[in-house]
Amino acid sequence: MSYDGSSMPIDSSAVIAPSAVVSDGANIAGGVRIGEFCVVERDVTIGAECVLEPYVMVKRWTTLGERNEISAGAVLGTDPLDRNFQGARSYLRIGNGNKIREHFTISRGTPPESATEIGDDNFIMTSGHIAHNCKLGNRTVIASCVLLGGYVEVEDQAFLSGGVLVHQFSKVGRLAMVSGNTRVNLDAPPYFTYAGFAIAPKGLNRVGLKRAGLDAAQTGALKQAYRLLYRSGLKLSEALERIEGEVATEETRHLVEFIRGSKRGICRE
Repeated sequence: MSYDGSSMPIDSSAVIAPSAVVSDGANIAGGVRIGEFCVVERDVTIGAECVLEPYVMVKRWTTLGERNEISAGAVLGTDPLDRNFQGARSYLRIGNGNKIREHFTISRGTPPESATEIGDDNFIMTSGHIAHNCKLGNRTVIASCVLLGGYVEVEDQAFLSGGVLVHQFSKVGRLAMVSGNTRVNLDAPPYFTYAGFAIAPKGLNRVGLKRAGLDAAQTGALKQAYRLLYRSGLKLSEALERIEGEVATEETRHLVEFIRGSKRGICRE
């Protein structure tokens, strides 16, 4: 193991491979394992029980919580792929219990002191990119070759299939499921499935709803909300009023709030 400086705060229980380069000023907590040929820059914090497989690079101003597993070739905290970036300090903040597989890259924020934020227990697969200032919730699945543009938001338990492209500033709702190779250039409301090169709604995400523990009444309310939103021929404002008046549940209220808060507009058939 080589160092940039004479001392740094490394917990005595951390295991660091001889060929890894860990910079002075990095904070390495207990139980961390850092594999061969990893690079950890200064101003990085790696929480307890994290595992970095060989050839992982963690760049400056990145924070990992506890129990994250980072596979070979991943690069965390890259400078934003943004012409407006001027080199100022910004951050990548990753929560706890995430799995980030091989050759995935995640950028820091673009504006000074801004951040890209990843929550807890996400499964992020291979060979994709999460751009500057994105926000991921908890327990999402980001499949291989997914590309998220800047300022994208993905809510809890959403599932993005292989090859999905999400345009900057777009938002994907809770428990939404987007099929492979779909182009998400409008907001995708929660609880539904989407497919097609030009994203279009295809019904309820029944598998995701079941796995999340929603019961028949909750699913039935969402089914009625979907019909009002996409099958009734109503104007969007009228459909939302009908949903609020006829099928008011915690999930449908979140659905209405998501849609009313959309800045890009939601995808419709």
